[in-house]
Amino acid sequence: MTPDADSRKRRVFIVDDHPLVREWLTTLINRQSGLSVCGEAATAAEAMRAVGASKPEVAIVDIALKDSSGIELIKDLRQSYPEIAVLVLSMHEESHYAGRALRAGAKGYIMKRETTKKVIEAIRRVLEGKFYLSDAIAQAITTQFVEGKMLATSSPVEQLSDRELAVFELLGQGLGTRQIAETLRVSVKTVQAYCTRTKEKLNLASATELLREAVRWHENTHQG
Repeated sequence: MTPDADSRKRRVFIVDDHPLVREWLTTLINRQSGLSVCGEAATAAEAMRAVGASKPEVAIVDIALKDSSGIELIKDLRQSYPEIAVLVLSMHEESHYAGRALRAGAKGYIMKRETTKKVIEAIRRVLEGKFYLSDAIAQAITTQFVEGKMLATSSPVEQLSDRELAVFELLGQGLGTRQIAETLRVSVKTVQAYCTRTKEKLNLASATELLREAVRWHENTHQG
């Protein structure tokens, strides 16, 4: 392939903390006509440093990252690099996170259990400037917008802010308060404040109930 032909390829950047996923995506994308992986990162911090130099047209981002919430990374990318389209590829259930991802600035959301054909379709769709969601979630979001109805999967957890949900999710993964503070780069006191507000919103009486509910939520959103 000539350098000129390679320069016409649409550039894709991958953000995922699993090396195997990054390797799989890189191989898949580089086999497609007109697409090329221009960089990758395991953390949000690495991604923010690297995308400026690699100049991708689309960034594929996971919701769960070791050093940050993927939702927060989407917001940061949107603010610093508004020209980059963001596609979420995640194990997290679309019904719980797609709306948040779109509000943060993502152009699409696809589950990791989808076929490789669907993944490539999603990448090409957002590169065209369009949105990509599964038919079921697109219909649910449209209904919510037009008729003011909540999604069928709506739960009290939907009341949580993005940061509160990030703390709640990390609690469900078994992280302690100090570990969560380090992961999200906030103070322990801030994490404790998020936990207090989450307990109030979910009508939970104790830290033990909060932890139990967080574990249950994490297990339910990672089914399949």
